[in-house]
Amino acid sequence: MKDKIRKYPQFSACGLNCGLCPRYYTAGASRCPGCAGKGFSDVHPPCGILLCSLRKGLEYCFLCDEFPCKRYDGVDESDSFISHKNQFSDIARAKEMGISAYEEELDAKILILEELLKNYDDGRRKNFFCIAVNLLSLEDVILVKDQINKAVDKDATLKEKAATAAHLFDKKANEKGIILKLRKHVKG
Repeated sequence: MKDKIRKYPQFSACGLNCGLCPRYYTAGASRCPGCAGKGFSDVHPPCGILLCSLRKGLEYCFLCDEFPCKRYDGVDESDSFISHKNQFSDIARAKEMGISAYEEELDAKILILEELLKNYDDGRRKNFFCIAVNLLSLEDVILVKDQINKAVDKDATLKEKAATAAHLFDKKANEKGIILKLRKHVKG
């Protein structure tokens, strides 16, 4: 798999938005390049789902006649570095709108996330912004971004800007019934 590189690693074979994961924005050797991006196998343990899709010559598992297979059992019950909550709805959305249109939408979210990380991350908000942009719709993310731009005083400290941005994302998420936290794996 070392030389297998997917053309759009920001959206994983299994339906995760890798371009919205905190590890995608980590500096240094532990940075993840996305699903089967350049250097993926150097920083990521082997993935049975990815290996299966590559073996079958499929960019995305949802293109397989066997999808969802047993490899997906329980996959959306907890999170890793990225939220799995919307994994199946994102897959359905990609199928419905077409992968090119979904990639464009994800690219728009990625640009907004990068802007948030550049202008509003006080060193403690990267995970929060990644989760918020991942779980909220593009329309809601754009709306919150516009609210942030209007609400933030240009003379505010980075900590104040970050707090305002987080508050506005929390407010929108609460309106939608979304909790902006990763779910830990429960051993049992």
